[in-house]
Amino acid sequence: MRSSLYLGSALAFLLTLILLEPENQTILLGWLAAVVASRILCVSYASIALKRGIDADNTDQHIRHMCLIKILEGAAWGSLVWIVIGQASLAEQLLTLASLAGVSGNAVSLLAPVFPFYLSMQLSQLASMSSKLLIMDDRSFVVLAMGCTLYLVGQVGQALMAQRASRETLMLRFENLELIERLQIESERAESARGRAEEANLAKSKFLAAASHDLRQPVHAQELFLEVLARSELSPVQSKILSNARAASQASAQMLNTLLDFSRIEAGVVEPQRKAFRLQPLLHKLENELGSLADAKNLVYRCRETAFAVDSDPSLLELMLRNLITNAIRYTHTGGLLIGCRKRGAQVQIEIVDTGIGIAPDQTRAIFREFHQLGNPERDRLKGLGLGLAITEGLANSLGHRISLISQVGRGSTFRLHVPLAQGMLIEEVFKPSPDTSPLYSKRLQGLRVLIVEDDMIVRQGMIDLLENWGCECRTAESISEAEEQVTTWSVQALISDYRLRENQTGAQVISHVREVLGRPVPALIITGDTAPARLRDARSSGIPLLHKPVSPSQLYRSLISIVEASSTPPASEQLEPTGTTASPENRA
Repeated sequence: MRSSLYLGSALAFLLTLILLEPENQTILLGWLAAVVASRILCVSYASIALKRGIDADNTDQHIRHMCLIKILEGAAWGSLVWIVIGQASLAEQLLTLASLAGVSGNAVSLLAPVFPFYLSMQLSQLASMSSKLLIMDDRSFVVLAMGCTLYLVGQVGQALMAQRASRETLMLRFENLELIERLQIESERAESARGRAEEANLAKSKFLAAASHDLRQPVHAQELFLEVLARSELSPVQSKILSNARAASQASAQMLNTLLDFSRIEAGVVEPQRKAFRLQPLLHKLENELGSLADAKNLVYRCRETAFAVDSDPSLLELMLRNLITNAIRYTHTGGLLIGCRKRGAQVQIEIVDTGIGIAPDQTRAIFREFHQLGNPERDRLKGLGLGLAITEGLANSLGHRISLISQVGRGSTFRLHVPLAQGMLIEEVFKPSPDTSPLYSKRLQGLRVLIVEDDMIVRQGMIDLLENWGCECRTAESISEAEEQVTTWSVQALISDYRLRENQTGAQVISHVREVLGRPVPALIITGDTAPARLRDARSSGIPLLHKPVSPSQLYRSLISIVEASSTPPASEQLEPTGTTASPENRA
C-alpha cells in the first residue's frame, strides 16, 4: 500500500498540472486533495491494522473498513471524468481515460489478492465514470461507457486468476513452513535419539571398562597364586585339579583380552606397523594352530598354497584371519572350510570359505556389531563374546583394508579380506617359529630388589608371593608418598606399578616421581586392568612398558628380565645373562 501512495499521488499531481485551467482550478485542486487523502487514509489504516495485529477474529472487520476506503478512492479517481469529459480538449480527455485505465490495471496486481478490495474500488470508479458518460448526448460516450464496463469485466477475470495464484503461493509458503517445522522437529528428535545413543554407547563403554577392570583384578591375582601353587609339591590329584583351575583361569583371561582388543580399537591406540611379507608362512602358522579345532569337529581344513606377498601389519593381519577362521570353524558343523588367495588388481583377496549355517541378508551388517552373535541365545562362553568380527572390521579400517561377505543361509559363507599387494623388498621369516621363551626361573632374578606399587591387597600379595618365589626382594607401596618413603631408605632396582591408584594417582606419576627422587631411570613396568579408551591412551602416552591384567607369570617374568637387562642396574647377586627374549610391554592388537 505504501508504494502505491507515492505513485498514485505523483500521477494525480501530474494530471493536475496538465489539466489545470483558470476555470477548473478550484474543482481540480479539490479532486487532487480527495485522491491524495483517500490514498493517505488507505495507507494509514493499513499501518494501524498491522501494528494492532490481524487475526481470524478481526479479518472481516478490516475487510469491510478497507472496502469502504477503496469505494471512496475509486469514486475520487472516477470523478475526474466529470471534470474533463466534455470540458477539455480531445487529447486531454484521452489522457484522462488512459490514466484511469492505468490506475485500474495497477489495482489488479495490488488489490487482487484480497478480491473484495479490488472489486470495491473498480465498481466505484466505473460507476463514477459511467454516470457521466451515460448522461452525455453523444452516443459515442455511451459506447465508451460500455467499453469501460467490458474492460472492467476482463480485468475482473485477471484479478480472479491473480487472486488464485496469490492464494496458492501463500498456501505453498505455509506448507513449506509447516514442512520446515516438521523437518526441524524430526531433526530435533533424530538429534535427541543420536544423543541418547551416544550416551548409551558411552555408558556401555564405561560399564565395560569398569566391569573389565574389576574382573581383571581377581583373575590377575588368581594367575599369580596358581603359578606359586604350581611351583610347590603337589600330589597327582592336586596337580590335576590345579590344571583344571588354570584352564578355567586362562579361559577367563582370554575373554578379558578380547574385550581389551575391542577397547583398544575404540580408543584409537592401535598403531599399525606395516611390512611387506609373504602370506604363506602366516597361513601355514594358522593352519598348524587352528587345524586341531577343525579336526575336533570332523571338519576338513584346506589351505591353498600361495606365492603372494602383501603390505600390512603382520600381527594385526594374523589376528584378523584368526578371528575369521575361528568363526568359520565355530559355525560350521559339517563339511569344512577353505582358505585361499586371489589377485584382484593391485590387491590380494584372502578368502575364508565355509559350509556352515550361513547368514541371512538382514544380518550381514549386524554381525559386525559388538556382542552380536548368531545362534547363541544361551550365551555359551565356548562361542565367544561376539566381538571377533567387530574387532576384525575395526582393525581392517585402521589398516585401510576392506572386508566383504557373501553368504547364503544353510549353504555357508565367504569372508573376503582385501589387502594391498607388497611393493619393494620383502621382510623374510616374519612368522618364523619363536624361540623357547619359557621362563628359566633359576637365579635369573635372584636378589633383584623390586618395589611393587599396588592398592589392591589381593593382587599385591599375589605379586609378592610370585616375585619372592623367583628370588626377588620385594617391598610394597600404595601411593606416591609411600613409594618415595621406600626408595629413600632402600636401594630399589626395579619398579612395578598398577596404573590406576587411589586419590586419582597413576602408575606413570609414581614412576616419574621415583625416578626424579633417585635421579636415575629406574627400570619400570606398568600393569593395568583398565580398558577405558581415555585411560588406555594416557597409559600408552607415558612411554613406560605396559602390561595388561591378567598378566601371565611367564609374560611378567620375561618383561621383568627385559627391562632389567636393558638398564645398567643388574640384580645384586649376579650379572644377568643375555636371554634372547624380548619384552612384550604392549600387545598392539
